[in-house]
Amino acid sequence: MSKQETTMLSPARQLTRAEQELVWNKPLSHKVSEEEKRICSEIRRNWNRGELKIANILLEGDAGSGKTQLAKALSAELGLPYTKVTCFADMDKSDIIGAILPVIPEEDLQKLEPAEQAVWNALYENDGFQSTAEILMNVLGISREQAASKLKLLLANAGQNSGDEAVEYRFYPSEIVRAYQQGYLLEIQEPTVIRDAAVLMALNSALELDGSINLPTGIIRRHPDFIAVITTNRSYAGTRPLNEALRDRVQHTEKMDLPAKEIMIERAVSKTGYTDERVLGVLAEIIMVLDSTARANAIKGVAGMRSFFYWADAVAGGASATESLYHKVIYKITTDSEEIKLLEEALRSHGLFSGLDEIEREGKKKESLRNWS
Repeated sequence: MSKQETTMLSPARQLTRAEQELVWNKPLSHKVSEEEKRICSEIRRNWNRGELKIANILLEGDAGSGKTQLAKALSAELGLPYTKVTCFADMDKSDIIGAILPVIPEEDLQKLEPAEQAVWNALYENDGFQSTAEILMNVLGISREQAASKLKLLLANAGQNSGDEAVEYRFYPSEIVRAYQQGYLLEIQEPTVIRDAAVLMALNSALELDGSINLPTGIIRRHPDFIAVITTNRSYAGTRPLNEALRDRVQHTEKMDLPAKEIMIERAVSKTGYTDERVLGVLAEIIMVLDSTARANAIKGVAGMRSFFYWADAVAGGASATESLYHKVIYKITTDSEEIKLLEEALRSHGLFSGLDEIEREGKKKESLRNWS
């Protein structure tokens, strides 16, 4: 089945070739989760029910719990182009709606530094398919937050260089506006870090089912196919509780915890190429016990899927499973001696250190056989 044929929400809609490229392709290793089934079912069931339509989703959970993977899976399942925006503390309204940029005359452009020339040329050549931030990120190889700061600097420099001459301006929409207007699935990562109330108000207004965004070029309405998937981590430094007004605009929420052990193992095999499922099973059980123990004892760190992947990869590369447990997992949760003792005691009481010892013995046995042969 082609990507075009998977567009079931609005069967009459025709995606452009570029938009089809943005629809996520599920890898063969992808295992459909219960959350994915549930969300897709709810979206389809209510899609044509007016005020009961479900088009704003909240995925809340620890880092590595599969939030972005799920957002991408929804893109594949619903046949919608996927894009994302990563929020940061100092976002302002221009990061939400886009920027009005001057058109610099060619003779003035030649006087700029090569990197700045490359940025301006990329902006001018843009067909509106990429947001301004995306262009800066691609040309300069910088983060989204750095792109926002760089854009403000470019604007300031352009204003200084223009002198008294009449300046032509052009509007460049943000990634949010692009998705909003063209009907994409937009993942909004970490809106809990945003400090500016005006930015949150702009987001709140946009996420109304019949919402709109007031741009310098006019008012745009929410595309009927636009789906917003808000993903946010729990209890991370720098984050705040999700804004109440923003949460109120969500029609479906999933609490994202660690997946089942079998799915953890499948994802680790896919990520690392390490196929010893017995060893991965022991590592997965340890991650799960550490995660529950940290929660029960109000330890702020997280034992999540990312730690699991890096730990499994280290073991696959020949590292000691016990030693790398501390460097890849436990020290990411905490370096406090008393808290480490609590975590170690939990692993000991579940017999999991014995499992690690067995992995070490088998590893040494295999190494001896290789050396002997």
